[in-house]
Amino acid sequence: MVVLLHGFPEFWYGWRKQIEPLAAAGFRVIVPDQRGYNLSSKPSGVAAYSLTELVSDVIAIADQLGQEKIFLAGHDWGAAVAWSAALLHPERIAKLVVLNVPHPSVMRKFISTRPRQISRSWYMFFFQFPWLPEAFFSAFDFRAGARALLRSSRPGTFSDEDLVQYRAAWSQPGAITSMINWYRALFRTRVKFLDKTVRVPTRILWGERDNFLLAEMPHASLRYCVSAELFTFANATHWLQHEEPARVSELLIDFFRS
Repeated sequence: MVVLLHGFPEFWYGWRKQIEPLAAAGFRVIVPDQRGYNLSSKPSGVAAYSLTELVSDVIAIADQLGQEKIFLAGHDWGAAVAWSAALLHPERIAKLVVLNVPHPSVMRKFISTRPRQISRSWYMFFFQFPWLPEAFFSAFDFRAGARALLRSSRPGTFSDEDLVQYRAAWSQPGAITSMINWYRALFRTRVKFLDKTVRVPTRILWGERDNFLLAEMPHASLRYCVSAELFTFANATHWLQHEEPARVSELLIDFFRS
């Protein structure tokens, strides 16, 4: 069983181009709306969106479907959850694939010591304010959300029809606050990993034209892994699985089969 975790500000739809290839390769593919997104439940309060809670959702999916071990892949926030799942529950993750988010220790170090990364992460600090981020994101039919996708991706990556789907997801009652609460919880709750070394076989995929995260981050992440390999895409942005769907699917299938 393969579980694919989306990031911000997406929902299950962000993995749509990988579902059919993985299923055709013989995998059972689970692509949830994560907590607070689209049609998923939206518990109140920032604490409900701590990483330990988000990881517990992934383990609960595996439990509910009777899977002792799963193949896990995540992009953006989904990658942060996937990294954390491998650190907190290594016995439940057979293999790990992360797209365009570094190991948690690398993220913490870069966002606190690297001015270039701090400037790129300005929105994470903005999201700490009450109500204002929600108003900004939602104004003028979610113009800020749509622009963020369009301006940080290769031309043509997100179609008008795609944006219709995203706006529908963002319009779900309570969705925007719940989505932004992931960032608030990140600053207010800290996960203590007893072992910061990822012992699950790992494959890191990285679009090097990422507007949000520095290109050195995946290389630094390798040092926290016992068995890991890095595949970089020189012409891809943060939205890697959208822009290079066939190659991403191929790398997932190859890794999970091997």
